[in-house]
Amino acid sequence: MALYLKAAEIMEKVEGKQGALKTLVYDSQFKNIKQLFALVCETQKFSSVLQEIIESTKLLRHTKLKMPLAKVLVYDLLIGQGLKCGGSWKAMMMKHRSRLQAELARMKVKQKVSRNEDLLPCSVKHPAGDQLPRYVRVNTLKTTVEDVVDYLKRDGFSYLGKASRLEDLSLKDRYFLSDLHLPELLVFSPKTDFHDHFLYKAGHIVLQDKASCLPAHLLSPPPGSHIIDACAAPGNKTSQLAAIMKNKGRLFAFDLDGKRLATMSTLLLRAGVTCQQLANQDFLKVDPDNPQYKDVEYILLDPSCSGSGMVCLQDNTSADQEKEQARLASLASFQLRCLNHALRFPSLKRLVYSTCSIHKQENEEVVAACLQQNPGFRLVPLLAEWPERGLEPLPQCLRASTAKTLTHGFFVALLEKHSEPGNTNQELAVQISGPEVKPRNLPSSEKRPAASEEDCEASETEDRPTPVGGQTGSKPNNKKRRKRKKKKKGAETAE
Repeated sequence: MALYLKAAEIMEKVEGKQGALKTLVYDSQFKNIKQLFALVCETQKFSSVLQEIIESTKLLRHTKLKMPLAKVLVYDLLIGQGLKCGGSWKAMMMKHRSRLQAELARMKVKQKVSRNEDLLPCSVKHPAGDQLPRYVRVNTLKTTVEDVVDYLKRDGFSYLGKASRLEDLSLKDRYFLSDLHLPELLVFSPKTDFHDHFLYKAGHIVLQDKASCLPAHLLSPPPGSHIIDACAAPGNKTSQLAAIMKNKGRLFAFDLDGKRLATMSTLLLRAGVTCQQLANQDFLKVDPDNPQYKDVEYILLDPSCSGSGMVCLQDNTSADQEKEQARLASLASFQLRCLNHALRFPSLKRLVYSTCSIHKQENEEVVAACLQQNPGFRLVPLLAEWPERGLEPLPQCLRASTAKTLTHGFFVALLEKHSEPGNTNQELAVQISGPEVKPRNLPSSEKRPAASEEDCEASETEDRPTPVGGQTGSKPNNKKRRKRKKKKKGAETAE
């Protein structure tokens, strides 16, 4: 009974878009994770079929069950390995078995198919997630890419070297290669499973989608830095940041969910992270002026979002558009508050904002609104060779998708601090020439979302230091005045 109750609880959360299926299963701390994962995955796959059977037979009215639990029980009774429970539940389901079986048979006859799998919609039969490569990040706190490659070759995998184009990432069998964008990332064929592999259990590798690796990679804090991971759990990005900074410095990680933070602590321990300082705290309530954060120069902000880019959360059913828009507006408002709050840390130099959402409302629109409210920050153009850019007018940002980048849907923006408008010209020159902030043109699209190409070209002069004392262009003005005087004299002579 415990198996079905837990599976129903996870089904309800997945359908309510409260989390990724795999994360919810592994966070459940259920005794037999594999059994639970298999049951939830298969029930979710047949969800639309099961719902039609349940509604046609009026099972909920006869049994007083809730839909998620009914789906789990009907799946195991009709399609799975048979009910694994006893007592009143089994007796109740066996009482209705003949009607449920008859309805399943009727559906097959109606659709002219013979197998249960043939009842599934095409999007479920061939989900995009099943076609995505398996990405494995090498944890450089414990090993090197070379050592992992050698170990895997001895373990029966065939190494093909470094990918040179996106098409190379379509792999089969036990072939693998190094990613073309991220040097610590190895790419394998879809469904390659490492959960029981020694390298995974020892923390030498981390199973992390390529798009999810982008925020920490692009933030790239140097060793010794003070960093904030604002919404940190489950901790993959946190461990990646620690690896980039070689465990040197301080890594403040916040999350409001105590259970997820506890799971994260275990993950970081396995990964060999030692520079972290975890806090079960709402990031919005963290005081930027607290002395312990005075040296924070880098922030990774990956706030709660719709999760619409995650393949396992994508829902093709028709939803209430009004409710969905209200939900997105609420999320965008929260994300903007988080972003504005993060920019208040006094020593901040760079911030990465990322979501696993495909909605412009949570991505480009949040960033554009933030830049309008914080003119002391600007966007940094990212990875010129990346195949998918942010939507206009913010092409400096990156997007990711199953079709164009062979990853889950994702969005990344990198903001950096630049001189305040009121600073002296001398300070501006120092800011631009400093090692942390490289000289860049500042497209006006970073200030006004509807900027044109002409505006961008005009703004190229905005970053150039001008002479002290506000005497810019004084010589050309003097020449013009002398020319006007000469013309005047010539006109008077002619008269």
